[in-house]
Amino acid sequence: MSLSVTRENFDEWMMPVYAPAAFIPVRGEGSRLWDQQGKEYIDFAGGIAVNALGHAHPALRQALNDQAAKFWHTGNGYTNEPALRLAKRLIDATFADRVFFCNSGAEANEAALKLARKYAHDRSGAYKSGIVAFKNAFHGRTLFTVSAGGQPAYSQDFAPLPPDIRHAVYNDLASASELVDDTTCAVIVEPMQGEGGVVPATREFLQGLRALCDRHNALLIFDEVQTGVGRTGELYAYMHYGVTPDLLSTAKALGGGFPIGALLATEDCASVMTVGTHGTTYGGNPLATAVAGEVLNIINTPAMLNGVKQRHDWFVERLQAINARTGLFKEIRGLGLLIGCVLAEPFTGKAKQISLEAARAGVMVLIAGANVVRFAPALNVSEEEVQTGLDRFAQACDHIKAEVSS
Repeated sequence: MSLSVTRENFDEWMMPVYAPAAFIPVRGEGSRLWDQQGKEYIDFAGGIAVNALGHAHPALRQALNDQAAKFWHTGNGYTNEPALRLAKRLIDATFADRVFFCNSGAEANEAALKLARKYAHDRSGAYKSGIVAFKNAFHGRTLFTVSAGGQPAYSQDFAPLPPDIRHAVYNDLASASELVDDTTCAVIVEPMQGEGGVVPATREFLQGLRALCDRHNALLIFDEVQTGVGRTGELYAYMHYGVTPDLLSTAKALGGGFPIGALLATEDCASVMTVGTHGTTYGGNPLATAVAGEVLNIINTPAMLNGVKQRHDWFVERLQAINARTGLFKEIRGLGLLIGCVLAEPFTGKAKQISLEAARAGVMVLIAGANVVRFAPALNVSEEEVQTGLDRFAQACDHIKAEVSS
């Protein structure tokens, strides 16, 4: 007999590192979810930019079921066909020559930072260990990646932190220039900061970082955990900018909801990672790579990527109309289907309140800090789902405006 559970059980049984919503989703289809009581939600959160093809996509279910009927896991003493096929797809679609599979974005960034340190130590010596990252960045929750992320709230309670990591101001090339020197082994940057407020990089900034890394023989790492796999309207966001990194981390949307991450690398960079230098038990398992292969088959097409750009316009046009009536936002920014609405006075600090009110109205949205409401829906979200969801979001915005005005 199945155990009956409620949201209150989370507070009794789970380690309190999350504050989940008051409802428990139990079923999804496309960009809709239903909770235990049968209430419907339009999902514009996308599992934090993970569910790139929505919920229960038939082709992904088929890929998972087909592989599950064969075998699930062997460990890294063996390779498997789905992993090799996925690696070749990623290599053919990007700058990369080599791929390392893992289970999450944090693991992909951990691997990138470890590779960068080893590359510098092998080629230049132990003195070359500096890492330059950016304020308000987010790269994961391991000790190394949370130290690289430029948000002290996530790292300060876990000191002492890994040393020789410094943080420049995002989109400020002069600030980065002050920190990058011949002791720098790597610069890690998000082409668009996600958790940091949905802030796209400027072309000049990323081009300048590429030039700085070339000048000082440092590796340029693009963290595309949130921006990758079609999220911005290109397969990877670096393709918007004409700037090619040495290493690129990808996860989230890569598995369409099944946990997987990957580090993409040039041949030169990958050559320093020899047998035993790094590893993972579950990374590259046949279940995850079979699903991710089908995700890439569907997303990496001109029709799908152009559709993301079209959907961006649907969202922005409607959000601007909502804003014209309510005045909640001072800026609407982002690329593709990663969109941030920056709150205006007197609504600053109310992003979480807006997201909770949106859920009550039947639409799921994200936040990116206290002042940004974030949208990261499925890349194939329908026009009807967009309109219905934004109708509900508009109701939530009207409620917040009335509450603040009263």
